[in-house]
Amino acid sequence: MEVHIINKSKHELPSYETLLSAGMDIRANISESIILNPLERAIIKTGLFMSLPRGLEAQVRPRSGLAAKKGITVLNSPGTIDADYRGEVGVILINLSQDCFTVNNGDRIAQLVIARHEQIKWTEVTVLDETDRGEGGFGSTGV
Repeated sequence: MEVHIINKSKHELPSYETLLSAGMDIRANISESIILNPLERAIIKTGLFMSLPRGLEAQVRPRSGLAAKKGITVLNSPGTIDADYRGEVGVILINLSQDCFTVNNGDRIAQLVIARHEQIKWTEVTVLDETDRGEGGFGSTGV
């Protein structure tokens, strides 16, 4: 599938690292380094602009290595880029560690997953169909 993209950064386009990868790493496109103090958040620009076809969204997700090793994650994970958005892709990073973290130009800061979605039409009813689970939630099916 082809997706139109404008790359105003000096970095290569996002790409899949392996044959079976679901996500593509996206990079910071910043003029100077940004220091994230503990519990601080910032929108990191990428220099990428895209036009997704109807029925697709781009999901911005954390990179597992940054999360596990450095405590850096995407605050609104997954962030959604709608098919009608034409602005620059930004990533809301947050530092959940106790140490300062520096974001440098070109750093891989998140991953992008392209996903299909449906739009629904609500049908209001007074009763829902029964299931074995019923109203059980928040851990009710596990130990």
